Amino acid sequence: MNPPATTYDRFPFVVVSQNDADCCAGWEQIRGMLFPAVRRTVVETYPGCDVDAIEAALLPVLHAEMILRSDDALLSPAELEQEFAPMMGDDRVFAYMERRTLQEFFDPQKFVAIQNQWKWARGSVVLIGTGAALIAQEWDRILYADLARWEIQKRQRAHRIGNLGMRNADASAAELYKRAYFLDWRAADRLKADLLPRIDFLLDTNEDAQPKMLSGEQFRHGLSCAARQPFRVVPFFDPGPWGGQWMKQTFGLPDGPVNYAWCFDCVPEENSLLLGFGKTCVEVPALDLVLYRPRELLGDFIVGKFGTEFPIRFDYLDTMQGGNLSLQVHPLRQYIREQFGMDYTQDESYYMMDTGDGAAVYLGLKENVCPEEMERDLRMAQQDENAPFPAEKYVTAWPARKHDHFLIPAGTIHCSGKNGVVLEISATPYIFTFKLWDWGRLGLDGRPRPIHLEHGLANIQWNRTAPWVREHLINRVSQITAAKHWREEKTGLHELEFIETRRHWFTGSVPHDTCGTVNVLNLVEGDAAVVESPSGAFPPFPVHYGETFIVPAQVGAYTVRPAAATEKPLATLKAYVRESVD
Repeated sequence: MNPPATTYDRFPFVVVSQNDADCCAGWEQIRGMLFPAVRRTVVETYPGCDVDAIEAALLPVLHAEMILRSDDALLSPAELEQEFAPMMGDDRVFAYMERRTLQEFFDPQKFVAIQNQWKWARGSVVLIGTGAALIAQEWDRILYADLARWEIQKRQRAHRIGNLGMRNADASAAELYKRAYFLDWRAADRLKADLLPRIDFLLDTNEDAQPKMLSGEQFRHGLSCAARQPFRVVPFFDPGPWGGQWMKQTFGLPDGPVNYAWCFDCVPEENSLLLGFGKTCVEVPALDLVLYRPRELLGDFIVGKFGTEFPIRFDYLDTMQGGNLSLQVHPLRQYIREQFGMDYTQDESYYMMDTGDGAAVYLGLKENVCPEEMERDLRMAQQDENAPFPAEKYVTAWPARKHDHFLIPAGTIHCSGKNGVVLEISATPYIFTFKLWDWGRLGLDGRPRPIHLEHGLANIQWNRTAPWVREHLINRVSQITAAKHWREEKTGLHELEFIETRRHWFTGSVPHDTCGTVNVLNLVEGDAAVVESPSGAFPPFPVHYGETFIVPAQVGAYTVRPAAATEKPLATLKAYVRESVD
């Protein structure tokens, strides 16, 4: 079966240069770019990179008389386990978000020993591995071998890699991801942020057979180009126990998975960014842009509030011809801070891109629900597979139609029902979802998915019943501005949430302005639109139905118009951070 024709671009890229020579592809070209050799070379690697393969490929041109490996200075797996056990805990999903550094992964004596070998080496020497730059401190040349988060997850699922220093590649994918998310990646990113302005070369190691390399100058130039214009990150798609068929058909996804449940369409912490150099694209984590150009991308206000974190997330949840999502609740801000060390929580909303027969969103409690009775039934459902939780008895199921917008502040019980396609707009701590009931099914791995009943019960806001939900959380649409060819509507989010959303219906050009803060938009109606700069500051940027795109804070004024003359209105949904956020 061939995928249907689609305009959705699965591999968007930022044009940086038309010159193929600005980028090397393949080890042979890379080795040529590194000639001649220098005396002291550092190869810093992101956790998950294949250090053995990188070393073997580069040694012929580096002509090293001594090879040093940073992993020889790491604490033993048992020592690492003991060091980080308090923050990691024993939950399958969650840990405590502590500010750990790569320095804490190393044995102090081994660290100093390798540092001295590096410092006093007389001939040419190479130091390679995660934390190599931390050990070396000084060098003649430094390469940074990078790897996208989604590629890391695929390698974890294939049991190709373990966690930093742990030799645990045979652990479950969930265990590997949890440790990487809370520990390895956080520590590595702190060092990366320090190195990005200084690296001499960026090595893209996402494709084993076709690595690519840029000079540090070209890499930083590419990130700066992205920060000056609208762009898209590379979406990725994943199946799930409740997944549907809409994205496969609408976005032209390949056959293979039984369904597609999720699409991360704008989650820069997880997505990649493609930088185009002639006919070659270099793939880097989108987080590199956040770390290197935070103020240009996010704006001063967001950086002051959230640091180098991209606070807005757009993703798809597809249950068309699928099943219900898990019944869930997200933690209140005080709870997530006290229990998990996070400064903000996952407030969110469901924007309905499409609906089928019987589509519904479960949102809020019914009136006169007895909390003790509901808790008893939830516990019984976890203990006895023959006693399913009667969700319809306690939770209100609201009919859902295309373009409905359901607001879901933290503490509100919710889930999307079957036969719906949700564009989920939320704050970014997406891992903190407390499942209360999963409809008695297994995950795709054949195991029950984790239920976090104690956390969930501690956060349910029992006063958010049907009347309150109807008044405050469903289709809170109000018109803001109207002109001849367009109108602007406020669609949310709730006053308890820090993200604002605006919908624009248009048949002509719509004026927008970032007002110094990052904007995230999706074309929720219409085939194609064009984003333009009134001053010509960036080239016209085409977007197609269902595509999410980012407009950096420093762009300022921009317009969005239909790609072709039309009498039928198009629509975008725009999200940004309110300046009044606490």
